[in-house]
Amino acid sequence: MEVNGTLMWYYAICSREVWLMSRNIIPDQKDTNIEIGKFIHETSYERSKKEIEFGNVKFDVLLKTKDEMIIGETKKTSKFQEASTMQLLYYLRELKNSGINAKGVLLYPEEKKRVEVKLTEEKILLLEETEKEIETIINNILPPPIIKNKYCKSCGYREYCYA
Repeated sequence: MEVNGTLMWYYAICSREVWLMSRNIIPDQKDTNIEIGKFIHETSYERSKKEIEFGNVKFDVLLKTKDEMIIGETKKTSKFQEASTMQLLYYLRELKNSGINAKGVLLYPEEKKRVEVKLTEEKILLLEETEKEIETIINNILPPPIIKNKYCKSCGYREYCYA
């Protein structure tokens, strides 16, 4: 499996999730948090183009103005803002590598909040470092050890770790 925006998101939360996702082990789809996230994604920003695929990336919303292209990621909560930012930065870098300059925005409809995300040289270096770390995790035969964090209680993978 090659690194993608989803793995960038998972890496910022838990490296064990990266390993599980890379093995096509999907989180519990009946988990309430996952169901709510899907609902918000499907019902928000209905007038915008959604689920835009470009190479190995798929971003949620295209919010194009007459002067610029803005890609958006719709999220349930800003609680995972660091992870969401990494995912969106990855998408912006992939577009830039293809000659497309775009701006990014994280969209939190339930919170009525928007957060602009800018791709900088510093962020590109961070993405490159993170990609190397993700590749190391993916190539390991065994998953990383369980490291309990504040996200475990609402994780769709919690049964894999704590069953």
